[in-house]
Amino acid sequence: MTEVVHTRAELAAARGGLTGTVAVVMTMGALHGGHEALVRAARERADHVLVTIFVNPLQFGPNEDFDRYPRTLDADLAVCRRAGADLVFAPSVTDMYPHGEPTVRVLPGQVGEDLEGLSRPGFFHGVLTVVLKLLQLTRPDLAFFGEKDYQQLTLVRRMVRDLDVPVEIVGVPTVRESDGLALSSRNRYLSPSQRQAALSLSAALRAGVVAAGAGHDAGAVLAAAHRAFGAGEPGAELDYLVLTDPDLEPGPVAGPARLLVAAWVGGVRLIDNTGLRLAPRA
Repeated sequence: MTEVVHTRAELAAARGGLTGTVAVVMTMGALHGGHEALVRAARERADHVLVTIFVNPLQFGPNEDFDRYPRTLDADLAVCRRAGADLVFAPSVTDMYPHGEPTVRVLPGQVGEDLEGLSRPGFFHGVLTVVLKLLQLTRPDLAFFGEKDYQQLTLVRRMVRDLDVPVEIVGVPTVRESDGLALSSRNRYLSPSQRQAALSLSAALRAGVVAAGAGHDAGAVLAAAHRAFGAGEPGAELDYLVLTDPDLEPGPVAGPARLLVAAWVGGVRLIDNTGLRLAPRA
């Protein structure tokens, strides 16, 4: 049985009745198979799973899609029930920000000002602020985040470490369609031709992984990824395609690395990433 609450008082009462370990999965709704995988992963690790559904206005810029972002609460609750969530917290903006937009916010540091932060100024200030608020309100032992939003996952881990927040952050691998497209709530905005163009992102990542597996260096891996992106169906406009270390610092010459891509397809901005390993220099 999945209980649904909307106010802080209701959340506090329901959270107080959860004994044992509690895991939280934070979402903005429009749930899909990727979110369901997060809830199921949390279900395996914790006695109780709490899902939050909140479209956070702080992380949308003035020209972004806050007003048209899909709000599908009934369908979202069906996903939560199917995946085994015990409690869903779906607050209003007023419940989350009772005093208006917060004047004190979490600064993400230099890593948060690059990549998504460079393309979407202030984005991670809003993300980290709402994540910290939700961690305070839900008081979980574990919090599960998808690796598709890898920069977000990395910054949440740093915030928890640097601010001594007593929670374990768990990353869950990206869930993909059979053709490689990463699941995203924004995929529903894509027309059939745009969806084909969107496959350029995952194609670039696959090419990078293949090049790394063949023993090529970082420059050749990145070049292979760029070639694959450019060879895709027209309609995808590249924002960035970069190779970094696992902590999003400047790319390594050998060992674990992360390949990240972002592109515009029509009016839809998509992101994706993958891990790979660079061979040692000969």
